[in-house]
Amino acid sequence: MSIANQAPAYVRAISAYIPGKPITELAREMGIPVESIVKLASNENPLGMSPKARKAVEAALSGIERYPDQFDLIKVLAERHGVATEQIVLGNGSNDVLDIAARVFLAPGRSAVFSKHAFAVYPLATMSAGAECLAAPAKHYGHDPVAMLAAIRPDTHLLWIANPNNPTGNFLPAAELRAFIEKMPSNIAVVLDEAYTEYLAPTDRVDTVAWLRDFPNLIVTRTFSKIYGLAGLRIGYGVARPEVADLMNRIRQPFNVNNLALAGAIAALDDHAFLAESYELNRHGMEQLVAGIKRLGLAHIPSHGNFITVEVADGPAINGRLLKQGVIVRPIGGYGLPNHLRVTIGLESENARFLDALEKALAG
Repeated sequence: MSIANQAPAYVRAISAYIPGKPITELAREMGIPVESIVKLASNENPLGMSPKARKAVEAALSGIERYPDQFDLIKVLAERHGVATEQIVLGNGSNDVLDIAARVFLAPGRSAVFSKHAFAVYPLATMSAGAECLAAPAKHYGHDPVAMLAAIRPDTHLLWIANPNNPTGNFLPAAELRAFIEKMPSNIAVVLDEAYTEYLAPTDRVDTVAWLRDFPNLIVTRTFSKIYGLAGLRIGYGVARPEVADLMNRIRQPFNVNNLALAGAIAALDDHAFLAESYELNRHGMEQLVAGIKRLGLAHIPSHGNFITVEVADGPAINGRLLKQGVIVRPIGGYGLPNHLRVTIGLESENARFLDALEKALAG
C-alpha cells in the first residue's frame, strides 16, 4: 500500500489547481519561438512591473542573505488604510492569505460557502482544511447574495466573495455588497477578495477596509500580482480586526514574504504614474476587445477586471486552435464554463493578435 493512502481522504479528493499555460511550455509543445507567443491567460500586467519597484528590488539584492523583516511594508499598508499594524497579514500572494483564513476558521465538520464560477482557490483552500464546499447558484455568472445566504448551514464558518469576480469579471456594487454582509451571521468569517479592485472605475471604488469598524467578521484581501505587476514576486495581504489578524499571523509562516517582494511592494504602492498608465491601458484594451468580440458575433460577460470572458461554441477546440497560432488564453471548463474562454487584456498589439487568431480559430 502506498503511503499516499494514509493522507486524509479530504486531501486525496482535492483536484490540483491548473495555472495558465506558461509561454515556455507552449514553445516546447508546439515548437513555436518564445518571442512569437502571446500570453493572455493569467491576468498579468502587460506593462510588466512598476519601474520604481524594479529599482527597489535591484537595490534589495544586496541584503538577500538576510531573513526578511515585514515591519516596513506592514507600517506602510497600515498607514495607507488607516488601521493599526496589528490588523495586517502579509502573504506569499493573496492566495496565501486565503489559505491562512481557511486554516483559521475551517476544519473537518465545518463548511464554507462560495458562488458557482468563483475563484478556484476557494474550494481548494476549503478542502485542504477538511471542510465541505457549498457552491451557491450564480446569477448572470456572478454572485447572488440571496442564493449565498440560503446556502449557509449551521456548520458554515466562512464565506468567500470575490469582487470583482474571477474568472467572470462580475461586480457587486458597494451598496449591494454591504447590504449582503449586513445580513451575514456574525459568527461566520466573510473573506472579501479584492484582487482586481484597482481596475474598477473611480465611481465604483469604495473603502471596504473601513467597513471593518462595523463588521468584526470581515477580512479584506488584496494583491500586488495584478495592476502592480509583481506576480512573480508573490506578495499580497489581508486586513482584519486585530484579534482575527492575530490568529492568522500565528498560522502564517514566519518568513512567507521574501526581501525582494517586500521592497518591490513598498515602492509599487507609490508609483502612481505606473498605476494610472496601467489603468488606462486596461480601459482602452477592454474597449478594443469588446468591439472585436462583438464584430465576430460572440457574446461576452461584462467585466470589471483586467480580463474578459468570451463565449464560444466549443471552448476546448477553440483554445486548441489558438494555441497552434501561438496565442495562450485561459480555458475555464473547470469553473463550470466549458464554452467560455477568459482573455487577459494585453497591449494593443497583443489584443489585435488575439482577435485575429480568434477569427481564424472560429473559421476552423
